[in-house]
Amino acid sequence: MSVFVTGSSGFIGLTVCEALLARGESVVGYDLAAPPPIADALFRRLPGRFQWIAGDARDEAALTAALGASGADRLLILAAVTADAQRERSAPRAVIDVNVGSVASAMAAASATGIKRIVYLGSGSAYGASGRDGAPLDEATTPLQPEGLYGISKQAGEAVALRLADLCGLDLVVGRLGTCFGPWEYATSARDTPSAPFQVLRRAALGEEVILPRPHPRDWFYGRDAAAAILTLMDTPRLPHAVYNLSAGFIWSLADFCRALALRRPNLRWRIAAPDEAGNVDLYMPYDRAPMANARLRADTGFAPRHDLPAALDDYLAWWEATGAPWLTRETAP
Repeated sequence: MSVFVTGSSGFIGLTVCEALLARGESVVGYDLAAPPPIADALFRRLPGRFQWIAGDARDEAALTAALGASGADRLLILAAVTADAQRERSAPRAVIDVNVGSVASAMAAASATGIKRIVYLGSGSAYGASGRDGAPLDEATTPLQPEGLYGISKQAGEAVALRLADLCGLDLVVGRLGTCFGPWEYATSARDTPSAPFQVLRRAALGEEVILPRPHPRDWFYGRDAAAAILTLMDTPRLPHAVYNLSAGFIWSLADFCRALALRRPNLRWRIAAPDEAGNVDLYMPYDRAPMANARLRADTGFAPRHDLPAALDDYLAWWEATGAPWLTRETAP
């Protein structure tokens, strides 16, 4: 049997596919965009088998046909559009169609094809304004108060998935993903703003000075740990909860990242912006969001991330050097 992954050519999609292939799984990726050529080449070296199907996750009939033909018994719903304010203004319907409509299509396809376990990848952005008060964001007690259209649509997608799972008797678990960075991150038409660590690395690769608007502490979640958490949800039978935060459980700042990078790349030039200076790293929002609690995930699955800041940076830089990281340019085209 195989694992069917929607949104397989995005940052987290590629990271999850790599993790599945590394353990010998057969993986069917479903995405309008082809995987970057370097991903296709590296995936061929892994023990699993990868097939990409060009398809629109919003198209229920096409998705159902592809899912049924794949023989998959597990479905990972990762397709999403991560919209910035400009896209919210210019194409709000497109964001909602993908982040909500494609979820309904995937759940209907799963019901029609007998999928045994579904993981819907939600987002910590669903907590929204609750992240302003500093208290850890908890699945059971923190109100969902999304602020941007991305968070609003991800919360709606989560609610749609949970409702349809209940109606159709489907085995679904939701993972609310924290803020990620790491290998396979690159700019795509579905993701408007790369992570801040990626922006730092890109400017460093171009020989530019990195100017941080502020130190920016956050519970940064390394992409390979995020993929492991997603697969933990997929693998663990009889989970006692329907929703889990997927997060690091510890905090470091972007300034810490730059200090660690400077130890490994002595030519790095970086500083905190002056009081009236904007900086050149986009931090998404004007405040530092509270961390996402991960006690529920740890207690129910035993999951723990493997990469603290030094380990994550060493692994990321090794991967970057091994691949040549062709996306670390201004256009980030792989």
